Amino acid sequence: MLRAENLTKRYRQGEKEVVALAGFTYAFPLGATAVVGPSGSGKTTLLNLLAGLDLPTEGGVFLEETPLHRLPEDARAEVRLKRMGFVFQQWNLIPTLTAWENVAFPLLLAGIPPKARRERALELLERGGLEARARATRCGPPPGGRGGRGEARGARP
Repeated sequence: MLRAENLTKRYRQGEKEVVALAGFTYAFPLGATAVVGPSGSGKTTLLNLLAGLDLPTEGGVFLEETPLHRLPEDARAEVRLKRMGFVFQQWNLIPTLTAWENVAFPLLLAGIPPKARRERALELLERGGLEARARATRCGPPPGGRGGRGEARGARP
């Protein structure tokens, strides 16, 4: 389980202090979680904090009982590689790779064996309704404008 406890993030903009997120607490169930809200509501800040890309001003992020906010950057990067996945509204894909290759790439980096990597990548594409595009020559937005949904998964199986 991924937990956020009293997450607060403040920034300085010149003389002004900006509170991007204030006292957010939530226990994310395993699986997929959609983060939605109006522009400027703190969605990107929240995702950056949950992933350990940024550190909270106050509070903490815990994956199971591990305090991610206290880990060094290289350990947080390892957690992102092996335990988290993100689907963004913008297409953050490698355009020269197929959809399958884009999905399988982080699994390759995580050291997943080829057969398991193929099966898992196809499973994820099927879950997203994109199996027909698995071997498309290049990646681009799927037909009908189905963009990403700003989702973050708490932990990979």
